[in-house]
Amino acid sequence: MDEKAHLLIGPDEKVPAGEATLLGLQHVLAMDVYVPPIILAGLLAMGSTNSTALLQATFLAAGIGTILQTGLFMKMPVSQGPSFVPLTAAAGVVLASGGVRGGGMATLMGSLLIGALLLIALGLSGVFQKIITRLVPAVVGGTIITCVGLSLIPSALNDNIFEAKGNVYQNMELAAITALVLLICVAISIRFPRLQKVFKTGSIVIALLVGTALSATMGRFNASSVAAAPWFSLPQRTVFYWGMHFNGTAILTFIIIYAILTTETTGTWFAMGAVTNHHITKQQWNHGIIGEGLSCLVATITGTTPVTGYSTNAGIISITGVASKRVFIAAGFWFIVLGFCTKLSAFLAAIPAPVIGGVFAIITVTIMLNGLNVIRNLKTGESDLYVIGLPIILTIALVLIPKKITAAAPQMVQYLLGSPIAVAALTAIILHLLMPTRRTQLN
Repeated sequence: MDEKAHLLIGPDEKVPAGEATLLGLQHVLAMDVYVPPIILAGLLAMGSTNSTALLQATFLAAGIGTILQTGLFMKMPVSQGPSFVPLTAAAGVVLASGGVRGGGMATLMGSLLIGALLLIALGLSGVFQKIITRLVPAVVGGTIITCVGLSLIPSALNDNIFEAKGNVYQNMELAAITALVLLICVAISIRFPRLQKVFKTGSIVIALLVGTALSATMGRFNASSVAAAPWFSLPQRTVFYWGMHFNGTAILTFIIIYAILTTETTGTWFAMGAVTNHHITKQQWNHGIIGEGLSCLVATITGTTPVTGYSTNAGIISITGVASKRVFIAAGFWFIVLGFCTKLSAFLAAIPAPVIGGVFAIITVTIMLNGLNVIRNLKTGESDLYVIGLPIILTIALVLIPKKITAAAPQMVQYLLGSPIAVAALTAIILHLLMPTRRTQLN
């Protein structure tokens, strides 16, 4: 069977500018990039001006980072977006250093700058590729991909549907109908191959538009917030506004956070490689971590938290069959436009969470299944059952762990507990080292 048969458009295939623009928008619509800055703004009790500025900064950093990674450094279809992992640490550093108005943001910016520079240095040294080659063989990589998808499923269901704002039954109805539209589009593309160009490649945007239209009939789409937003505005809260201050404890905290983020990003790259049937080269590993560091550096300059590799996009490729780098670069330009066009940002933020959740749930499952496909093609030994199984158990455990247990743990431990992907990856790596076995690839 041809491993690339599921791709309608490969990473290096040329896509017309207009089509790439539309397909790039689809990636933007399916990514909840606006959620982390909104959460951080809430944790810091920011006013509307600071909250809007944080959202703008995140869009700009995600766009520039995506273009840098896809076009210049990783040279794979990779999209950058804000991680949820640093949010509590960022809020803690700001509040402990005087708050938003008392110099806390300057301390945060200083910590983020040092972490980003360390990532760039890691890639320039060539050490990163050696670490990956030694510690992450195929069985570990496949396990990490599986855990990436598995860890996102509860977020798709709980945060976006069951625990989202509004009536839970209405949330379930919106999510179910949105997901059903997506499945119908995919089914039509399979049944009628000539219609793949429309229904497979555009399945996600069609589902989101139908879900949003339905939510409007239920009074769930807040059109007033979109109408009130200005069309254009310049970023108001960059690092030049906040300033920069260096604090040893804050810097150490974010060095650890960046290590966790790097582990997560590695899983995202493995997932993208599996979806596009691409073997990541030694040079790509090193260039990718340089691009990651530069993306985080741009995020610091614009005044927001780190933007890193976003795993959601691997699932989008699995569903749509579109892996063109041109599409991802177009998505990067869309993010930049959103960073300046406040009204479009407001429109994205107004899409009800259950509509996003209906699509997101299917995307996460496709990521998990791609990880299992990698493992399926390996000849595994007895010890591999533990290398694969225990990280999966820990991923589920950390997703279900009661919040009171997490809150009672030391701060550094809380950061790890908040990242099931990082814990799963570290566990798989350690078990592989403790229980090595010979593996051969099946033909």
